[in-house]
Amino acid sequence: MSQSNFGVGLGVSTVYCRLWFCMAALSIRALWRRFFTSPAVASTAWFDLQLLDRRNDSLSQDIHFIFQTDLPERNKQLKELVKSGDLPKALRMFDKMTQKDEISWTTLISGYVSANDSSEALLLFKNMRVEPVLRIDPFILSLALKACGLDSDVNYGEELHGYAVKTSLVNSVFVGSALLDMYTKNGKIFEGRSVFHEMPIRNVVSWTAIITGLVRAGYNKEALVYFSEMLRSRVAYDSYTFAIALKACAGSGGLNYGREIHAQAIKKGFHLSSFVANTLATMYNKCGKLDYGLNLFERMSIRDVVSWTIIITTLLQTGQEERAIHAFIRMRESDVRPNEYTFAAVISGCASLAIIEWGEQLHAFVLHLGLIDSLSVANSIMTMYSKCGQLTSSSIIFREMTRRDIVSWSTIIAGYSQGGHAHEAFELLSCMRREGPKPTEIALASVLSACGSMAILEHGKQLHAYVLSIGLEHTPMVLSALINMYSKCGSIEEASRIFDAAKNDDIVSWTAMINGYAEHGYSHEAIDLFEKMPRVGLRPDSVTFIGVLSACSHAGLADLGFHYFNTMSKNYKISPSKEHYGCMIDLLCRAGRLSDAERMIEGMPFQRDDVVWSSLLRACRVHGDVECGRRTAERILQLEPNCAGTHITLANIYASEGKWREAADVRKLMKSKGVLKEPGWSWIKVKDLVSAFVSGDRSHPQGEDIYNMLDLLAARTELADYVQEMAFLPYDIAD
Repeated sequence: MSQSNFGVGLGVSTVYCRLWFCMAALSIRALWRRFFTSPAVASTAWFDLQLLDRRNDSLSQDIHFIFQTDLPERNKQLKELVKSGDLPKALRMFDKMTQKDEISWTTLISGYVSANDSSEALLLFKNMRVEPVLRIDPFILSLALKACGLDSDVNYGEELHGYAVKTSLVNSVFVGSALLDMYTKNGKIFEGRSVFHEMPIRNVVSWTAIITGLVRAGYNKEALVYFSEMLRSRVAYDSYTFAIALKACAGSGGLNYGREIHAQAIKKGFHLSSFVANTLATMYNKCGKLDYGLNLFERMSIRDVVSWTIIITTLLQTGQEERAIHAFIRMRESDVRPNEYTFAAVISGCASLAIIEWGEQLHAFVLHLGLIDSLSVANSIMTMYSKCGQLTSSSIIFREMTRRDIVSWSTIIAGYSQGGHAHEAFELLSCMRREGPKPTEIALASVLSACGSMAILEHGKQLHAYVLSIGLEHTPMVLSALINMYSKCGSIEEASRIFDAAKNDDIVSWTAMINGYAEHGYSHEAIDLFEKMPRVGLRPDSVTFIGVLSACSHAGLADLGFHYFNTMSKNYKISPSKEHYGCMIDLLCRAGRLSDAERMIEGMPFQRDDVVWSSLLRACRVHGDVECGRRTAERILQLEPNCAGTHITLANIYASEGKWREAADVRKLMKSKGVLKEPGWSWIKVKDLVSAFVSGDRSHPQGEDIYNMLDLLAARTELADYVQEMAFLPYDIAD
């Protein structure tokens, strides 16, 4: 035992001894009153009692002194526990303390606020308020307001605001800053600004709080106005304020203002802070100056995990997935440990590239580091497996997740929908309605698209009814998915009715309707709708042009198609993609302009794949152009030597023109290569079950019954034909 502890222990022991003697004396006093009743004896007893009372008063003062001496030590121990993060132990010690002052309460409440446990912090504060001897000071009130901001408890925060006004604590810069932070965090920007303008004193915390609140709410330009006012008021600012202002520049696209802040940061030396440097890189990247951001990153003296994650995310957002993965490899070589956000980003890059080998390696790495429980990481892994066609692996990840958010459900539903598994996607959506959060537009649109792709109209109608019940039928994503679903299921009238009843004009639903008309051969309706878009204030995008070019192709309007194709780049500054070139090639092929189509394929600024050449090959068969068909088939076979469809189409072209020897040679070549034509599949939906069949297929569980029924139907057809033939035979009525 230390000397100090020994001294304290000795003092406490002495007090307890004196307490014991007093209790004994009180017992003796009772006996004296019983046996001595004379005045003299009574007088002596009274003298003894006065002496004992004085001793008791002295004893209570000693005890009070010991507790007062012990309280600072207890508060110190409490502070150490809170600082170490052991809040449960700190709470147990706090509950055992027989005496607590303002410091005790403030220490524990501050710990829970720092740990983002706002409910416990507010419970402690409410208990403190009912203690009559404790005084609420500005610091403890600002902690309670901060807890209200974390817990989104605006009602209690407004109550504390009234208390602060009543007690004049609102004039404290701590309370004022906490109030405006609480309001802005809960989306009450007007109230936060009112508090800010009524503050008699403002410091860097106040200015930073109002700027941060505006940026968080998306008012980036207003935030920059406040930042300018702060600079003019000559308030001492820090690197965090600069970083928030740069974030406002990134959100508003204010490149020039961002450059000015960059210059100020260099003058003040704030650019050396990793926080400011990372925000600078983000600002340049979001303002379209990717080279500036990359250059700034390369010049950083210290690159932390945030720096690497920003650069990886930026490369992914600009479609440079391979460079992003290369940056991740450099990050690992520099011994910087990736966090959950880094893994989520780089796994998304593997998903975009559909390189499952890299994705599996990252999955193993995540398991090794124990980050698989992170929702962002698990969702990215699910997306990666879905995009790589591994729906089973994606489903395993989903089932093993201990907690799921709206992104998790939407990801697995979208995976099954895009994979053509409409029934499974519909079941997952039903499960989401029962067990998970409320389905979002993404989940509903995904399942509607799957119903359209599989032509499952009944499921689509059920989903439409559910969408109507929750009031999401007018959101652009769901509206376009409904139009697309009905169009692909052959109900173009219902799609048109939904489009006409829509209250809002948005580019997505208009594009879906144009594509629907084009797919059903209503080319003039599609073109008329496209021409109406500028009159309602809509600007067509690249997908819209695909729809109108398809409509021109189906209608054989080659000149109008070329007009739209040229207008796209000239008037709307949209660079034609491979899909736009595909529409134009299809248009030329349908019009019989095969030489023009071949020249357009040769002049494409994209890699010429087998898809565009196959369009030309089919057109050669239709129009009987043997020489162009031969050249086109050679191009396809260079890309895909074992393409069965190309061999068969070329043989049919030769045969249709009477070139039987050439047709036989192609079929012999096909046989020598061992190339077999993949059979086509058909499917039918009976009692909510989709069954798929191929020619001669007997793998269905009810295959024997199906073929017996087919034989019966065939026999009845033959009998009916026989009876019909007999009815027309001449015969003698008399016979």
